[in-house]
Amino acid sequence: MNEIVVNEKENISNKIYEIRGIHVILDSDLAILYKCNNGTKDINKAVKRNINRFPDDFYFELTKEEVKMLTSRFHFGTMNKSNNLRGYNLKYLPHAFTEQGVAMLASVLHTSIAEEVSINIMRTFVAMRKYISNDLYKNNNILINHENRLLKLEETFDKMQVNKKISTIFYNGQIYDAYSILMSILNSAKEEIIIIDNYAGKELLDVLKNIDKKILIISKNIDDILIKKYKEQYSNVEFKKLDIFHDRFIIIDRKVLYNFGTSLKDLGKKCFAINEMESCEILDVLLKKILDRDGRF
Repeated sequence: MNEIVVNEKENISNKIYEIRGIHVILDSDLAILYKCNNGTKDINKAVKRNINRFPDDFYFELTKEEVKMLTSRFHFGTMNKSNNLRGYNLKYLPHAFTEQGVAMLASVLHTSIAEEVSINIMRTFVAMRKYISNDLYKNNNILINHENRLLKLEETFDKMQVNKKISTIFYNGQIYDAYSILMSILNSAKEEIIIIDNYAGKELLDVLKNIDKKILIISKNIDDILIKKYKEQYSNVEFKKLDIFHDRFIIIDRKVLYNFGTSLKDLGKKCFAINEMESCEILDVLLKKILDRDGRF
């Protein structure tokens, strides 16, 4: 069963509470749903690293009075060994996530199932909606308003995933992870890929040969014999020798620019970073140096 669609013993409806007039899920319950190795520590570290993404209407700390209120009404199986908060002296007050906060958390939390969480987070909201519609709301107008609010939230989440910038660091040995990110970047192209790498070689061509896009490789060192042999079999790559670049770049559809801290043939062999660059001016300058006046290779 999907990690997010909880089983009968952990019905998500039992994890939704009304606090300050809104419905929330506690960090301890989210830690279980997201399979966090260190429990709420992982949840709250992810939030602190991205605190600007979590305004008060996404995420807040409960007061002692709110905890007492909850303990008088519910039994929590996730917050202490006795399955009950009554009389329990909390060292740290729990945090609550609204629906928007849960969606945002899915985009910043790095666990073994983070990708699955990102894909299935809206399925969790469906479960929340069922709970709310069955147990809380009986008024048709309220149900309609809630439905519209959830749809808007889903649209916002989708846009957030699409517009999410790539900026990450890889350490020695993370060869597969680095390769996976590279393939995601290359496969995002709709028409054209420009690769600037002075040490482009066979390893890169082995990756590119199955990509059905227009590709330009700019490198000062690429072997002429290798180019000839490749072009005898494949026609998707053009080659241009230039000795004006030091860093490595990938340009997608002449719109998105990535900077690589290592040659593409050495991904994952040493610590390096991949960053999506937001500066349109830098992209324009690079394109002018690469293309002729007619915008051709």
